[in-house]
Amino acid sequence: MKLLFDENLSPKLVARLASEFPDSLHVSRAELDQADDATVWKYAERESFTIVTKDADFQEISLRLGAPPKVIWLRRGNCSVDDTVAMLRDNVDAARAFFGDARSSVLVIT
Repeated sequence: MKLLFDENLSPKLVARLASEFPDSLHVSRAELDQADDATVWKYAERESFTIVTKDADFQEISLRLGAPPKVIWLRRGNCSVDDTVAMLRDNVDAARAFFGDARSSVLVIT
């Protein structure tokens, strides 16, 4: 389960969630921090990442194009890195089920 954290999320999430989601990456480390959504989407698809974002744009792209890549949409306003880590850790089982479901393209976490 490789996650690609969007620019609206902290790069610190990669290290903080390494045990749950190894081989994850922040867009800044892939030199995509200034890239448009289509470029990030294509990179995630090519490299087998799931996009994690707070941005509704990726959910809309997913509805139009389907997976891959899959999208985890964090639907919570401004929150700390600790809160985001807790959200994802609390939903590890849901994420695993999501990754295994070929019919699902978006997982919404609130």
